[in-house]
Amino acid sequence: MNAIELRDVTKTFKIWHERPDSIKTVLADAVSLRFNRGHKEARTVLRDISFSIPQGDFVGIMGRNGAGKSTLLKLISGIYHPTKGDLITNGRIAPLLELGAGFATELSGYENIFLNGSILGFGRAHTNRYLDSIIEFSELGEAISRPVRKYSSGMLVRLGFSIAVHLDADILLFDEILAVGDIGFQEKCLKKIRELHKAGRTIVLVTHSPDQVERLCDRCIVFDQSGILYDGEPKEGVSRYKGLF
Repeated sequence: MNAIELRDVTKTFKIWHERPDSIKTVLADAVSLRFNRGHKEARTVLRDISFSIPQGDFVGIMGRNGAGKSTLLKLISGIYHPTKGDLITNGRIAPLLELGAGFATELSGYENIFLNGSILGFGRAHTNRYLDSIIEFSELGEAISRPVRKYSSGMLVRLGFSIAVHLDADILLFDEILAVGDIGFQEKCLKKIRELHKAGRTIVLVTHSPDQVERLCDRCIVFDQSGILYDGEPKEGVSRYKGLF
């Protein structure tokens, strides 16, 4: 069974240009008899994308900045919806896409564990079973009781990653999360990711690190110019990715 399947998926954003951004501007334009309502520009980030990821696969996603990698993960996680085409997922998804995403900054790290658990669809009792493991893995110590707004980027990664990998989600989505933080914790994360892969979890990792793709992944998909440039063996995928530069 496929954990993720995309069929001719296109994602287009509509961007406003020169649209008045305040009442003051609108009134000033009216007085001078200028009525600039702006105009929309359609920008297609992904076009006619089709591929499937079987359950238990580990796929690395590579490509230059702006190639649509992060948009892809947001489509898979349900944050965005396709403009055209079908996207099917089977299983509970734990996305770790942006620093601080899903955190309430005024709440403590401890409280945010339960908040994130509920966002992922887990009840308080389920999250509570993994609470000690989440806190221990994050290495936040007493900082777990502080408001998240006082966390550094490295601390946010520690907490977000620890929550994502401990709540028994079927599909894990990681977007450049290992680019922040110290080397020791990065290696700890990579070890945990390998364990989850061996346990049968489906993992999608967006990264610019050729080493991570070759060390961890079963498959590499390279994106370029809104489409798929390559889909296959990690070593060849890394070579295609390097060729883009």
